[in-house]
Amino acid sequence: MQPLFALAPPWGYSADFLTPPDAGGGLQVAIETVLSTPKQQLRQNADQLPVRRPSKGFVSAIRLGDPEALRELGTALSRYHRESVEPYWDTIDAGVQAERARLARAFLDGGTEGVLAALRPLAVWEPPVLSLPRHPADRDIYLDGGGLILQPAFFCWRAPTTLRSPDGPQVLVYPIEHDLTWLTRDVTSAVRPLAALIGPTRAVVMTVVAELPVSTTELARRAHISAASASEHARVLRDAGLLASHRDRHRVCHSLTPLGARLLQSTR
Repeated sequence: MQPLFALAPPWGYSADFLTPPDAGGGLQVAIETVLSTPKQQLRQNADQLPVRRPSKGFVSAIRLGDPEALRELGTALSRYHRESVEPYWDTIDAGVQAERARLARAFLDGGTEGVLAALRPLAVWEPPVLSLPRHPADRDIYLDGGGLILQPAFFCWRAPTTLRSPDGPQVLVYPIEHDLTWLTRDVTSAVRPLAALIGPTRAVVMTVVAELPVSTTELARRAHISAASASEHARVLRDAGLLASHRDRHRVCHSLTPLGARLLQSTR
């Protein structure tokens, strides 16, 4: 998953071209849309990334629109969807559809004004300004008649974000409400044989870490356990050769070892 980790790091800016606003038609169509991004946008997005080694070479290749790097990115997108999204798609889709239904009811009751008012407290509509109190950046975006697309997102966390669209409407991505224990519940079910072998919490920890390297704090949040518990489970799994840990500045990041990946795969 290194290509995705390079272009969409857990903190800071993520390349906008990975989330095209008009990528309907299924997964393969969406991936082709991403891979056909104009070179000018690839350069603009790559120049904003906080690039670190060993990702520098890959990001530089993407910046130039290198065909081999783009093929590697397409493979990573397909694999990530297959391993980290598809097993939980029913839960994800149900959450998003429920939010769309909520906004549809708001539109029937109050039109566009009703929809914008329904975004509180994540967004505050005070005509003609829609404010995002929790947005990490302090800046003004002018629609200039181009419109605004509301995109409810299952994996958006805490605060809305905006996607830059070189042409056409701007996109507001905002987190939807859902049961915060969904991952623990679904992952434990999906890896029940592994849970029986090493325990349900450690099975969840391994599944979370399999998606991408995470810090102890992020592991605790995504596994819905305390930081102390996350650190202890990571230690046990590391001692068993299933996890590897390395220090990145002030954080300790965890990733699956080849043995851990084989064990996780064999129990699915």
